[in-house]
Amino acid sequence: MNWKTPKKSTIQNIAFIIFIALLLFSPLGTFVKIQLNRLIAFSPKTIAVTDQKMLSSYQWQLVDATGKSVTLEEYKGKIIFINFWATWCPPCIAEMPSMQKLYADYQDKIVFLFVTTDSFERANAFLVKENLTLPIYQSVTNPPLEMESSTIPATYLIDKQGNVILAKIGTANWNSDSFREKLDHYIRK
Repeated sequence: MNWKTPKKSTIQNIAFIIFIALLLFSPLGTFVKIQLNRLIAFSPKTIAVTDQKMLSSYQWQLVDATGKSVTLEEYKGKIIFINFWATWCPPCIAEMPSMQKLYADYQDKIVFLFVTTDSFERANAFLVKENLTLPIYQSVTNPPLEMESSTIPATYLIDKQGNVILAKIGTANWNSDSFREKLDHYIRK
């Protein structure tokens, strides 16, 4: 056998492929994606009044982790914060700490619905591991058309009149001063 020493460029290419594979398919990659999402998360912007849409239906049914059924109808006339997320989604994980801080301060002032497609067992294990106390739900029926998204995280803020005043797809800093000011304004309204 006659073995040749690999060229420097071949070794660099192999190292690059291994690095990319680690980023895409390992816990290290997930950690990097989460940290990058946190770096680029900005305060979400509300929708201009002229572009806001009213919910077409409050008949959306959900179930919480204890098995209790709820409908959006039960929260009509209240400010509702709805977040669609999953435990396998790095952008979702990235924004969870800011949502936890917001939830801790506003849970008695607005309704929070954190809707996951994960099993409750998996979602609850994630919440415990990450030290989160967010109220989680699963969707039983389809959400109103104004909140349908094929991408997560997807977050919506509904005002007391039923208008979708915020629709954010992707990571955001939910604990920013500017978002809290907007929330306070809608609470007083």
